[in-house]
Amino acid sequence: MTGLTYGTYVTQIATLAVVPVDDPNYVSIIPSMIDYAELRMQRDIDFLNTSATLPFTNNAGSYELLLTPEYPFVVIENIGYLDPDTGYTKQLTPTTKEFIYAVYPNGSSLGVPKYFAPFNDNLMIIAPAPPNVTNNFVVTGTQRFPTLSALNTTTFISQYLPDVFIMASMIYISAYQRNFGKLNDDPQMAITYESQYQALLKGAVIEEARKKFEASAWTSQSPPLAATPTR
Repeated sequence: MTGLTYGTYVTQIATLAVVPVDDPNYVSIIPSMIDYAELRMQRDIDFLNTSATLPFTNNAGSYELLLTPEYPFVVIENIGYLDPDTGYTKQLTPTTKEFIYAVYPNGSSLGVPKYFAPFNDNLMIIAPAPPNVTNNFVVTGTQRFPTLSALNTTTFISQYLPDVFIMASMIYISAYQRNFGKLNDDPQMAITYESQYQALLKGAVIEEARKKFEASAWTSQSPPLAATPTR
């Protein structure tokens, strides 16, 4: 598998878009084009490789778990409480902050935490409030991939999904070249790249589902073409 580096990516897009690779106008939009393609792909594909687990703490009697120093996750997947009495990590059940406020008003009930709810992007509500001086939690969630750049010359996306990456980038540069609507010089240009992106996206989504055993019948198998009933 060849994949793309920053240099080959820039050259390939310039070739497909028929622009000089050193054109200052083209060079100026490269960061925005990469942002568009990478962010779109990461919203369309639930990548297994973006999951990460980080430790956090809160104080005794507090039902607030602040994810500091800065919010590291795009989506919270689960929160575990490290129970000092048993040494085990207990997974908390996600719920709503309204439920927690109604059942555990003002954090007045102390005990082993059972529930969590997002209050905002960097604050989780925990209930019951843990009683220990310092309470340890592990938070698992998705993060953004590092972006492709002249300093970061290869990424997961550029190496493993170069075809989808190119198509997503070409949609952006089609708009830059004003070939995005029916009144322009090449009205089918953006539509064609969008169609190719959507076709390639289907395979990438299935592949990620297989990695997580979320494919056919919750296995790592590809969707069957003829098996009845399905796996």
